[in-house]
Amino acid sequence: MKVNFPLLALAVGAFGIGTTEFSPMGLLPVIAEGVHVSIPAAGMLISAYAVGVMIGAPLMTLLLSRYSRRNALVFLMSIFTLGNVLSAVAPDYGMLMFARVITSLNHGAFFGLGAVVAASVVPANKQASAVATMFMGLTIANIGGVPAATWLGQYIGWRMAFLGIGALGLVAMFSLFMTIPAGIQGHKPDVAKELKVLVRPQVLAALLTTVLGAGAMFTLYTYIAPVLETITGATPGFVTAMLVLVGVGFSIGNYWSGRLADKSVTGTLIGFLVLLITSMALVPWVGKSYAGAALMMIVWGAATFGVVPPLQMRVMRVASEAPGLASSVNIGAFNLGNALGAAAGGGVITAGLGYSTVPVMGAVVAATGLLLVLINRQVDNRVCDTVD
Repeated sequence: MKVNFPLLALAVGAFGIGTTEFSPMGLLPVIAEGVHVSIPAAGMLISAYAVGVMIGAPLMTLLLSRYSRRNALVFLMSIFTLGNVLSAVAPDYGMLMFARVITSLNHGAFFGLGAVVAASVVPANKQASAVATMFMGLTIANIGGVPAATWLGQYIGWRMAFLGIGALGLVAMFSLFMTIPAGIQGHKPDVAKELKVLVRPQVLAALLTTVLGAGAMFTLYTYIAPVLETITGATPGFVTAMLVLVGVGFSIGNYWSGRLADKSVTGTLIGFLVLLITSMALVPWVGKSYAGAALMMIVWGAATFGVVPPLQMRVMRVASEAPGLASSVNIGAFNLGNALGAAAGGGVITAGLGYSTVPVMGAVVAATGLLLVLINRQVDNRVCDTVD
């Protein structure tokens, strides 16, 4: 099989971003202790990252669209590297939150511009698979990067985890510079025209679905460590092992979703949303044993990342006149969902309903997203499943 090096480089960047985005979930207790705040307060670092993505996605995309894709992507990864180093040396909670926001500014534009580059280096009928290949870096991060960072954070120190992630940024910068063709040029954006595309009802509906899909994921994922400790009686070592299995599920779901979405974007999205709802609803019961928890982490992980490629392709196709900006804003929508999911999970905990209720809340959020997809299904089938 011929290696597509631009896609591989994008996956390397995604690996680094995935590691820094998801590592705090398994490190919330030690981060909270290190900066002297509660676990829900430490969870707000995740929300702050998500807010930074929402701000940075359209802003950085519009600022960098005129430059070559290679230079833009390398610059974005330099922001990533700086932010992680600042996180490693942050003296207190406020500075750590500031550093996380800096780190997040690259996220939306990287995946937004990266998705456009990925789709441009393959035939039209392989675009969903190409986007899934880039996102595979995120899933592999959850198999290798996140568990490694979690281990570092728990046994050596969470600051060392962020420093190691910063080193990944340097590797990604080199990979992107060496493999992304210099000839893939940007263009000066017509801001008014592109923003007009974003407010179309179809585009707004697609973005809202992304918010709900991501919100369902992060309702549970933000608090995965204390949820497993409560439901399963998990030790720190078991939590690390479960993060590996979640990453395996991510990879399985992302791979098959990309292949299936090449045939039907909407059908693939509906199928994985149903699986997501079912798996989250079952976690409090099936997850009481170690074996049951392991099974649910794989299934839930597959369902969670199975929605990602079709959600991204939906937005790119219904906003085809502004794919770069729309794709970046959709990443911002993912992270708005991340913030809302973290808040929803935190709200359940603060209300005294217990950690075992957190995944059920996630299932409710996912069901709302499924309802929206079903309402818009006829239009989605006509637009999203048509390849020019």
